[in-house]
Formats: sequence, structure tokens, C-alpha cells
Amino acid sequence: MNKVFLFLLSVLLVGCRSVLSVGMDEPVVDVTKIPKKIFSGNRDRFHVQGIAVDLKRGYIYFSFTTELLKMDLQGNLIGSVTGLTGHLGCLSLHPEDGRLYGSLEYKNDVIGKGIDDRQEAGRRSAFYVAIFDVDRITRPEMDAEKDGVMTTVFLKEPTEDYYAWVENGGKRVEHRFGCSGIDGTTFAPEFGKRKDGKYLLYVAYGIYDDKTRTDNDYQVILAYDTRGWKGYERVLSQKELHTSGPTEPLHKYFVRTGNTTYGIQNLAYDPASGNCFAAVYSGKKSAYPNYTLFVIDGSRKARREKLQGFDLKEEGEVLSLLPQGRYDVSSDTWGWNFEWGATGLCPLGDGYFYISHNGVSDDKKQNSTVYLYRWTGDKDQPFELVK
Repeated sequence: MNKVFLFLLSVLLVGCRSVLSVGMDEPVVDVTKIPKKIFSGNRDRFHVQGIAVDLKRGYIYFSFTTELLKMDLQGNLIGSVTGLTGHLGCLSLHPEDGRLYGSLEYKNDVIGKGIDDRQEAGRRSAFYVAIFDVDRITRPEMDAEKDGVMTTVFLKEPTEDYYAWVENGGKRVEHRFGCSGIDGTTFAPEFGKRKDGKYLLYVAYGIYDDKTRTDNDYQVILAYDTRGWKGYERVLSQKELHTSGPTEPLHKYFVRTGNTTYGIQNLAYDPASGNCFAAVYSGKKSAYPNYTLFVIDGSRKARREKLQGFDLKEEGEVLSLLPQGRYDVSSDTWGWNFEWGATGLCPLGDGYFYISHNGVSDDKKQNSTVYLYRWTGDKDQPFELVK
């Protein structure tokens, strides 16, 4: 009887594991049943910023800066959200409520005006998490403000760091920690607590690639508990930006990678490994190896320590890079060089990823082709294309 019971139990557990979906621990992926590549179609003049994939329901989402696309896995357009005048960046599906979260910047500067030159005169820059009710995205060109598909939550912390002035190298400079805004987003357990079942929202700073300062060599990642955020959510009026949001993050983490060009572009939690993948545009400081891919060790708690490169004593919660891949002894930095990922990186489970290859058509339209990859961790070829 015991053997029969154990056999039946094992069958039940295998069956339960087979229906796990993206966002839960250690999902199973049958690569014979999903496309090896998905084409976004040709869009407007702004390039793809991020992707999110729902294998269970059969959808993929693309951020094209001012437009969100919802497509099926065969590349058919289901719907889109337009009318954004800010910068919609990295995307992540909430593992419990099923909604889509993304970073959203409104910058009254050269970058912001490059996106939309109708920026309100004198309007302050502000940073938000955009939250999309994906079930309501049912047709093309739905309006972000009017069609009830998107709400926003204001992030005070990065907005204040963006406007702060600090001492660095004996001179007064703008933008604390080199903050240029926000981009990378993902849902993951708290670092060092993978099995506690609670997912936090992580939001990474954009970082200016200023080679003359030393206080911008960390990636900065904010952690928020989004339970209770319903009270903050507002439909965004892009002419009158609201400030409804949490007063501070649950954690403010630092990861020493060396300076990059605009920080973490895509941040993605991989349930199979328990780690967070960070894809960046290469930095320009010769003191660092300037890798384009980093993996943050999810098994290790942050350590409280003095941050390097600051005139004044500055302490922070510092996370660890996974000690794999290439290692630069002089800067004590681990990482990889990989051409893709900064415009879209989505773990699927079992070590498989969908990764965006951004491109431009003959008539100058932006597009993305998402390819299926398998993680190898090899120092020279960290991802292998699945053929």
C-alpha cells in the first residue's frame, strides 16, 4: 500500500508541476510547443524597450517607448495602448494579480522632448510605475488615459534623487547616484529569502554615464511591496502629473558593476535559478570591464557597507554579483558580454529565455524579433540559441 501511495503521489506532483506558469517557482517549459521566434511587426520611430511573456495564456507584450503591444505567441496583434508621451521601459507581469507593470518616465529635458516636444513648459520630471489591466486590452490603439486600461503610481525616491545635488570629486553635481530616472523592473522574492513566497517589485535606476564622477558606479535598485498599492493608483493625466505613491521603498539596494550607459535597461527574475538578470548598455570607464550582462545572486542577503566613490560617508544595502562568467580582478567584477537583452529579456523557466533582437526596417520603422534561448552560463557564450 505504501508503494502504491507513493507512486500515485509522485504522479500527482508531476502533473501539478507541469501546469506551472511563468512567475511561479521553477516553471516547466515544453520548448516543443512554443515558437522559436516571434516578430513584433514594424512600429513607429521608437525602439523596443522591454518584453513580458505569459506562456500560460499565450500572450507576449512589447514596450515600444510610447506604445504597448499585446500579441499572441504567433505574432498576431491583439491590442495596443497608445497616447503615451513619456518613456515606457522594461515590463514585468505580476505573478499573482496578473497585471503588467512597467517603468514610466516623464522627463522635461532633452530626452523627454525627443520623445514628445509638447512637454509642458516648466513641468517637473517625474517617475512612475505604469500598471496595465491586460484583460482590457482587446483592440489596437486604446488610449492610455481614456480607455481604462492603465493606472500609475508615483515613485518619490527616484524623483528626489534625480533632482538632488551632491558633492563628488570636490565639486557639486546634480543627480544623486547619477540617477537619470528608472528603467529595469521585475517581480522577485526578497534577496536571500527566495522561498518565503512574497514577491516584491524591483525598480532599477537609469544611471548617467558621466566619466568625470565616481559616485555612479553602482546600479541602484528599489524594492517595493505592492500589496496596498491600490490606494495609490491613479489614471495619469499627462498634463497634470500626480504624486500619489509610497513615501519610500522597502529597500534601496546597490550593486557595484562599474558605470553603465543609462543603468539597467532590463531586469528579470529567473525562478529556475533564483537570480536576477540585468542587461545594460556598456559603460565607458576604462577602470571597469564594461560588461553588458550581470547576474545578481538571489540567494545572498544584502550586506550593509560604506559605498565606494563618495566624498561623504554614504552607506547602503549592497547586493552580490553571481561569481560566474568573466571575472575582472582589478575591479572585482563578474559578468558577461552578450549582444542582446537590453531591449527585452524574459525568463520562461527551466533555463529558457525569450530575448529581443531589436531591428529597423528598410523604411526606418522599429521592430523586434524575440528568439528562444537557453542559458549556459558560459563565459564566452552565456546564452545558446534554440534551433
